[in-house]
Amino acid sequence: MGSIRMPAPVCPILALTYQQRDQADHALEWFKERAGEVSTGSEPFAFTHTRYYEPEMGSDLTKIFYAFVELMDPADLVSLKLHSNQIEERLSVHGRRRVNLDPGYLEAAKLILATTKNFSHRIYLGQGIYGDVQLYWRDGRFQSNPWTYPDYQAAATLAFFTRVRDNYLTKNGDTPWPSPTSHLA
Repeated sequence: MGSIRMPAPVCPILALTYQQRDQADHALEWFKERAGEVSTGSEPFAFTHTRYYEPEMGSDLTKIFYAFVELMDPADLVSLKLHSNQIEERLSVHGRRRVNLDPGYLEAAKLILATTKNFSHRIYLGQGIYGDVQLYWRDGRFQSNPWTYPDYQAAATLAFFTRVRDNYLTKNGDTPWPSPTSHLA
């Protein structure tokens, strides 16, 4: 029989897609109410990897990634996703989103995103939310899965999340902490 161990605290992350910067700024401020202060952000980039969001959000979309200072219990990903959905709804106009928020977390071994969409490779976490391993760490770098979104496979994205991981390991170590406490309650 295996021994039950509590997971190490994880670094919350956010992918924020937008057309208008002021809407993105509002969304980030509201997201920080749950996730805490931003540790670092990527450079914004043109989101041209898919046209999935264009009918709802328009064209010329921009995306940026954020990592946050305060660590969280990985079980809190559900509440973070529910909060991000409320933000999207709050900023929507006539039922159309103006921003898309994809929260997740990064730990030593992987990067997980939260989603409301079920699929064969996603694990149910609760309250209608699923977890999706987008990247995993092996052979000294992040690796993608067959289902990993193209923008998460981009060199700049991998470099950003590698820096976030390095900071996470430097600051917090690479071993599970005995009893993570949540600041998201």
